[in-house]
Amino acid sequence: MGLFRRGPKRDPRDLARDGEFGFFSEREGGVFRSQVRQAFAEKGLEVTAYAGVVTDSAGRQFGLGNLAAVCHRDRRGERSWPALIRDHVGKVLRTMDGPQPLEILSADEIRACLYPRVVAQETLPASDSFRYGRAPAPGLREVLALDLPEAVQMLSEDSLTDLGDVAELRIRAMNNLRALPVEGHETVRRGDGSAFEVLLGDSFFTASRVLVLDELVQRLMGIELTPDGALVALPFRHQLAFHRIHDAQVVPALQAMAQFAAAGHEDAAGAISPRVFWWRRGVMTPLSEPSGGGLRVVADADFQAMLERLVQDDA
Repeated sequence: MGLFRRGPKRDPRDLARDGEFGFFSEREGGVFRSQVRQAFAEKGLEVTAYAGVVTDSAGRQFGLGNLAAVCHRDRRGERSWPALIRDHVGKVLRTMDGPQPLEILSADEIRACLYPRVVAQETLPASDSFRYGRAPAPGLREVLALDLPEAVQMLSEDSLTDLGDVAELRIRAMNNLRALPVEGHETVRRGDGSAFEVLLGDSFFTASRVLVLDELVQRLMGIELTPDGALVALPFRHQLAFHRIHDAQVVPALQAMAQFAAAGHEDAAGAISPRVFWWRRGVMTPLSEPSGGGLRVVADADFQAMLERLVQDDA
């Protein structure tokens, strides 16, 4: 999974946009939903398509947001959509209609595929199903999830009742996260001399490795974080960017990462956050936010004081 690639063929932006998925034109949105209906029909299931979901006769809903983003971002363009959609629909139906993992897996098997997952708070149900999850930063939530062969299943509070103490389950999940292999690592260097690191992977838990950032930095760079911590960005589930703070290069790195995070978050499947955060001892403070179609850097007094100190040290 590369950082930079030629974009897929798309309808011009000046054409009328789809009401739900603005990255589609109206025509593309119609084609996409038609192919979704066809894929379900091939599986013997008639569905009704709405703007962002399809429903079957039993009232089950199937969200289309991530699938639409996957189709939109595929570099092959529309010709890839039928296969992508059929594959997705098949996995969804096998997961929903097959035996439920919590019913057929042993306790040891469940713990072996248990991971913490950082997601955008807005993607979770409005109910209290995930109220047990920590909030590592404003707008983010950490929940427990099972990494299954064809799906990642987030575990609600009710589903954890028979599995044991949540704190103990999280310890096991964190250990599993630490043991994940590094699938890809690239250094982004800018003309102004700034640089930041990007971890990439097909794993749905790549961005969630921000939860063990100090250990990850040591593993990748062979050097520990300073007490000033790091800049981090997790635009979507398959990317984690960070910059180890140690000198005044943090200033241009913040600007570069803000642009990187906002661009990576836009239209992404599994989008998490367009913001850059200041990571210190596991605490994440927002440093950037979208504003009026652009970016705005925000910094509290502690961050400003750190910048002044680092700039003075480099003088």
